[in-house]
Amino acid sequence: VQLQASGGGSVQAGGSLGLSCTASGSIFSVGAMAWYRQAPGRERELVARAAADGFTDYADSVRGRFAISRDNAKKMSYLQMNALQPEDTAVYYCNAKLTVYSTGVGYPRINYWGQGTQVTVSS
Repeated sequence: VQLQASGGGSVQAGGSLGLSCTASGSIFSVGAMAWYRQAPGRERELVARAAADGFTDYADSVRGRFAISRDNAKKMSYLQMNALQPEDTAVYYCNAKLTVYSTGVGYPRINYWGQGTQVTVSS
């Protein structure tokens, strides 16, 4: 079971980028999916989250500029980032709570992280 992030890159201030995250493997169900970011010298912070029922929430710093969505059938999440600013520069990580198949009793729900993808915004 893994999360694979794609997208990112470099853009000038005011530009747009999109990120994608795909969950794969022996997955029974996908719970909340989220995107976090970590800038140099700073702690990892939540950017946006989408619950399984579609409810979304955002960090104040990105609300109105970023949009998270998910495709439950494809086990994917997306982060559309518009009006990017230099302070959005960070490594972005996708996250998902996945209930995975198990040969044991019950299916465990595990918090998975994708590999980071760099987003760089120049002024």
